[in-house]
Amino acid sequence: MEIRRALPQDIRELLHCLKMRSKYAVLLVFVISLVIIEKENNFISRVSDKLKQSPQALAEANSTEVSPAPAENGSLASLQELDAAFSQLRSHLYNITLQLAGDGDPRPRRHVLLMATTRTGSSFVGEFFNQQGSIFYLFEPLWHVEKTVTFLPGGASAVGSALVYRDVLKQLLLCDLYILENFISPAPEGHLTPFLFRRGSSHSLCEEPVCTPSTKKVFEKYYCKNRRCGPLNITLAAEACRRKQHVALKTVRVRQLEFLQPLVEDPRLDLRIIQLVRDPRAVLASRMVAFSGKYETWKKWASEGEAPLREEEVQRLRGNCESIRLSAELGLRRPGWLRGRYMLVRYEDVARAPLQKARDMYRFAGLPLTPQVEEWIGKNTQAPRDGNGVYSTCKNSSEQFDKWRFSMPFKLAQVVQDACAPAMQLFGYKLASSPAALANRSFSLLEEAQPAWVT
Repeated sequence: MEIRRALPQDIRELLHCLKMRSKYAVLLVFVISLVIIEKENNFISRVSDKLKQSPQALAEANSTEVSPAPAENGSLASLQELDAAFSQLRSHLYNITLQLAGDGDPRPRRHVLLMATTRTGSSFVGEFFNQQGSIFYLFEPLWHVEKTVTFLPGGASAVGSALVYRDVLKQLLLCDLYILENFISPAPEGHLTPFLFRRGSSHSLCEEPVCTPSTKKVFEKYYCKNRRCGPLNITLAAEACRRKQHVALKTVRVRQLEFLQPLVEDPRLDLRIIQLVRDPRAVLASRMVAFSGKYETWKKWASEGEAPLREEEVQRLRGNCESIRLSAELGLRRPGWLRGRYMLVRYEDVARAPLQKARDMYRFAGLPLTPQVEEWIGKNTQAPRDGNGVYSTCKNSSEQFDKWRFSMPFKLAQVVQDACAPAMQLFGYKLASSPAALANRSFSLLEEAQPAWVT
């Protein structure tokens, strides 16, 4: 102690500085070690998953017979024990990291993807998240991608489009909104655009500071509904996204759930996927109204019966149902990468009990359901009559969801039932055996929802 007091002031300050640096160095080494262990654990988990495949599955993949050697030599058991040990170590280090982080916001940043197809009620369900003030919500941002990718010379394959959608989704969930500048037409100038599709369907893009003063002589193709705003400043929108606690996106352009695995496994994201489905008979009835020009053949066949339906039309319907079914079956199988991150929701269940289903979805996503959301649901699901327009989200939902039954010709329903029977069976939609059964309100076409749909 006497020697320490004898040291000059500047030397004492130097020693104190070195001491503090050593503490930071220890913390840095700890973080680097955590990252290395995480990577090692991911690698070993993947190896272990491969070895856990049954001999039959491996034989099918390699077209050769596989002997049960892993079970005999104990290598599989050893890898499983090693995997478990790394998992325990990772959990321990994660708890220590939380303690070192101090008293920061205990709520993790969540990312929600509402995955649906057109005319399944996705705009209505998306509002459940749009109305929550701490969520940055985007409505159909992949619309721009579809318009650009689909019309490239020669077109794009389904797999190629899915990969583009996936990569754009990842950047948007990370608040990199600049990625959209590659697809918006005409291209933004100085990160300003009046052409972001359905901007007004996102509260976050129509509130300050993103809502800048309107500009004269600038045509806003997609404008905010309740206030006048200038062209969208993508920089301000990206900053608003980063300030919000959570991010939610709605899309009807992603159908292959397996392509989303890299997003679910991305350590920067805490992704929850909600797949919304609807009775395919109701979907067709709604599309025939909303997209009338595309369904002229169906309408003529249903009313006149002169020209038969083209086989490619029926095949397209069958393909749509199958892609939805395959994604749902993957989610319900609960693969390790998706466990706890997938939820299947029927629109009919939402329409019958919107507040309860909103609570279920928020609970699944790990988000708080606010009074603001509850109030919106009350006002917009008990309207005396449906809102104007096929895109309205203001409906008497308990009376709306099966109105299609009383206007759809039975032979149209039969076509859908034949093409989509496997999907309908999976989702609990009953087949109508006669015109009377279809139009009989006392005959329910809906089985009870399965608890296993929340995985």
